[in-house]
Amino acid sequence: MHTKIAPSLLAADFLNLGKDITMLNENADLIHLDIMDGILVPNISFGFSVVDALAPMASIPTDAHLMIVHPENYFERFASKGVSMLSFHLEAALMQNSDPSELLSRIKALGISAGLAFNPDIPLESCFPYLKDADFILVMSVFAGFGGQKFIPETISRVKALKSEIERQGLSCAIEVDGGVNQENAPLLVEAGAGILVAGSSVFKSSDPGATIKALRG
Repeated sequence: MHTKIAPSLLAADFLNLGKDITMLNENADLIHLDIMDGILVPNISFGFSVVDALAPMASIPTDAHLMIVHPENYFERFASKGVSMLSFHLEAALMQNSDPSELLSRIKALGISAGLAFNPDIPLESCFPYLKDADFILVMSVFAGFGGQKFIPETISRVKALKSEIERQGLSCAIEVDGGVNQENAPLLVEAGAGILVAGSSVFKSSDPGATIKALRG
């Protein structure tokens, strides 16, 4: 299976979003949507007005990463917009005493891939009980909330340990990595076990985004 590249729309040119989505359709594997509420994370990104506008234009799957409290309130709406992958934060579930397994099941019942995300300061073992219920695990390699942050090198060993645990449990759960991904660390992440790489600044600030996506894919 080749490495999937999911450029984050957060880093796109919002005055020329149509042009950027066309470029992603031609070059990327997924379009990553960072949805922030200013409560779970210290920033607000974009909501359904942007998702509604891009849905009919996207010819490749969309991957929505909910960095919000009460993510379960929006599962159905994202599914109705044709999102193929939907993840929420383990922290958001635990804050409100929700069972992450139950939330993952609710996403899967909508016919889309369910993912569990968590920040770099969350012990890796916290996600182990939920691996059997998740289609993918989103490992944050920066703290959720802002684009353009520097990659945390310890992420590579976290991905390696996560891959080892997934294999130990005999599962086929995919690993997605989000934050500061570039051409230097991408091969190390893939070697460690990541199958999906989210890249924002490294793609959209590149003079040739299409070539950068190809290089990240390796």
